[in-house]
Amino acid sequence: MKVLYFAWVRQKVGVAEEEVAPPAEVRDVAGLIAWLAGRSAGHAAAFADPRQVRAAVNQDFAPPAHPVKPGDEVAFFPPVTGG
Repeated sequence: MKVLYFAWVRQKVGVAEEEVAPPAEVRDVAGLIAWLAGRSAGHAAAFADPRQVRAAVNQDFAPPAHPVKPGDEVAFFPPVTGG
């Protein structure tokens, strides 16, 4: 699974992207966030408040309950506002 990080999420994690292989029990975006938060202090800081992070799975916006699977591309970014 390819995970991409944008804006302050990337700054806290310390990388723009990474390949990960979460355990089988990680089945949705929320589970992935919880698992990623345990990978490092930077990940923990980025995902300290999951409500402040948005996700896209395979380039489509995805809610926390959206399923994820091996081979997916999952992006995390701050909420976006228009002007």
